[in-house]
This record gives sequence, structure tokens and C-alpha cells, in this order.
Amino acid sequence: MAERVEPRTLQGTMELLPPDQILFNRMYDTIRGVYESFGFLPLDTPVLEYASVLLAKAGGETEKQIYRFTKGDADLAMRFDLTVPLARYVAQHKADLVFPFKRYQMSKVYRGERPQKGRFREFYQCDIDIIGAESLDLMYDAEMPAVIYNVFTKLAFGDFVIRINNRKVLNGFFASLGFAEKIGDILRTIDKLEKIGADKVRAELAEYGVAGDAADKILAFIGIGGSNDEVLAALRALDCDDATFREGVEELDKVVHYAYLYGIPEKNIAIDLTIARGLDYYTGTVYETKLVDYPTLGSVCSGGRYDNLTGYYTDDHMPGIGISIGLTRLFSQLRAAEIITDTKKSLCDVLFVPTDKAHMDFVLGSAAEMRAAGLNVDVYCLDKGMKPKMKFANRSGIPYVALVGEDEAAAGKLTLKNMETGEQELLDVYAAIEKINK
Repeated sequence: MAERVEPRTLQGTMELLPPDQILFNRMYDTIRGVYESFGFLPLDTPVLEYASVLLAKAGGETEKQIYRFTKGDADLAMRFDLTVPLARYVAQHKADLVFPFKRYQMSKVYRGERPQKGRFREFYQCDIDIIGAESLDLMYDAEMPAVIYNVFTKLAFGDFVIRINNRKVLNGFFASLGFAEKIGDILRTIDKLEKIGADKVRAELAEYGVAGDAADKILAFIGIGGSNDEVLAALRALDCDDATFREGVEELDKVVHYAYLYGIPEKNIAIDLTIARGLDYYTGTVYETKLVDYPTLGSVCSGGRYDNLTGYYTDDHMPGIGISIGLTRLFSQLRAAEIITDTKKSLCDVLFVPTDKAHMDFVLGSAAEMRAAGLNVDVYCLDKGMKPKMKFANRSGIPYVALVGEDEAAAGKLTLKNMETGEQELLDVYAAIEKINK
């Protein structure tokens, strides 16, 4: 006999039992439904891409984390996000697409992360992006928080805030201090503010040659707070003549105004100058979303505008804007914190339990009638006594059992039992359907 292999899963992956998978799928379907309600089209790019395509922009940490291998002469890699494959897709199929091109993709991505709490090697991302041809109106920058607002309102995890900023505001201000060559380092550092605190941010800035009065000015700048109108007024009052900074302030003002037009309450969208989004490809509006009652979860949805990402694959100017929800991480954290505790075990509405296979003709016909009426129906087919059959229904969490014995089959009826209350009633199949649907 062959040696047995221990059944186990790779660290950094998520595998669920059916009740949790049902809950995960419900979240997935809710997000997808909102995306489609805003007119986004589905897309599914390959898991495997040429490494040269995925790494056209990436480097450093991304290249270290990517799953990369050769097959014959091909240098291949597994996608590490959904944005870079989108840029390739749009450049490759631009002649066949209608712009602005609005797409959603909800798929697994892969990263060689060191397994730890909240970090996965394989995980679902739920992305939307809008790609323009030559230009993309700022109204689309406001549509992103409108989608976020609808998603988290429907998911109903409590109060949330969409925090918004503009990279031009940050870039212009830092350039005005004389740090145009160090903007990337400064952005990546202040992006860590919530995690490491102001003192460590100050120390890290000093490592990049940004110290003393300059560091004070940066920390004071990103600390500007208040209502959206107050923050905008404070930005306009700053002694900063940088053109990029001024352009960013005006864009931020417009996007927030448009967001109100989309119906987002002011309490759900807040200008926050600490939001930097460390990725280099963001060029304008940036977002992060936090659940107010669960701040330790960090950002549950983030993204921004990128005007140059497709430039690695085409000479055409194709600006874009997008957001992403890391669904695997979000689900695992919400479940661990018992923020979501739904315990539905089955998707089945009713289980047919025949006392004898001689009644299968009636049972299968009745089950087909119920499915045609939109119910989810299972049939217990094993030759076992009534006790194990009912135990199966109980353990499976099926709310109704349709018992069919000799008397029921002869009468063309079934005994419908409510597994929660124990109530049972002799009904024909149509009356049973009506009862289950109540």
C-alpha cells in the first residue's frame, strides 16, 4: 500500500467550511451586484502572464514577492494584482473596447508573502477600474467613492469613512519644500503614519535627508484637519505657489463636490492629507476606507487615479481610476473579530426524505416542480432508517423536510416538516411551495 500523504494546506491560503463559504459568497455577490449596478463589465484575465508583462512597472519588493518560473523557454509569473493585467488587457484590446471602459474583476491573486495574520499568499481582490481614451473626467473620480459607499452600506458592517486625498497636493507641497527628488520616499514614509506613529515617521524622514524644520512642516501639513470645507480653506491659505499643488487642491474640491452629488453624506467622506497610497503609479485622487467601529482592521477598500500605467504597453494616453477590496483579508478579519456571525449551514430550502425507493417517481417529480418554482431542493437517496435521515437534515441545517411514505405517495402529497418548530402538515407540492416561500 502506498505511503499516506498528510492532508494539509499551504500557509497563507484560505480554505473554508461550507457555512463560512456561504457567507463569503454572499459578500462576494453583494459586491459584484453593486459593481454591476454602476455599469461595470466583467473581466477575467489569466492567472499566468509573461513575467516581462507583469514586471514592466514593478521592481523591488514586488519582484521579490512574485511567483515566477520557467516552462520551456517561457518566463512566466502569476498575477500579483489585477491592475497591471488590466493595463496589458486594455493596451492589447483597445481597438475592440468602448471608452471610457468600465470593468470589474473579482479574482484570486498571488504573492510570496511571509505567512502571518492578515497576510495571504493567495487571496481574492474585488476591483473596479475606469479607463479613458486620452482623458478621463473628474466625475469618474467621484464615482469611485459612490461605489464604495453603496458596497459598505449594503454589507452593513456599521459606520465607515471614505478618506480622500490627491497626490498632486502632496507632490506639489513636497516639491515646494525642495524635495522634488525625494517625493516617493516621503510618500511611502507618511503612508505608514497610522501604523508607526509620528516619531518613527520623523526618524524615517531624517534617513532620507528630510529633517528639522522641513520634517516639522510636512507633519504639520498632513495634520491639517476639520470638515472638508475647512481643510480646503486651509490648503488655499497656505503659502505654496507650486502649480501642481494648486491643481491638486482644485481637483480635490471638485471630486468632493461631485461625491455629494452622487448622494454620499458628508460624514462618510473626509479629506485626509495623511492618505498617500505608497504605490508609484498613483497620480491624482487617492482613497482609503475605514470601518469606524473597527479601526484596527485598517483600510478595507483603497485605490486612486493613475494616468500613466498603460504607458508600458502602448503609446496611447489612457488614464485610469480604480479601487480594490481585499475580500479574503476583509472576510478573515471580520470573521475572527466575530463582526459577521451568520451560521447558515446550507443553501438548500427543503430535503425530500422517502421512506422507500419505491416512491422515487413521485419524489423526483415533486422535487423538479419545486426547483422550477425557484427553490433549492435535495433528495436523500441512501437506504437508511428515518433516524439517520432526520439527523442528516438537522446537521445540514436544512429548514424543511418533505417526508414521502406509502400514504403520501398514494395521495400525491407530502408531509412538510419545519425543522425549527417541529410543525408538520400534509400538503400537495404546490401548497408546500407556498408554505416554504412564506
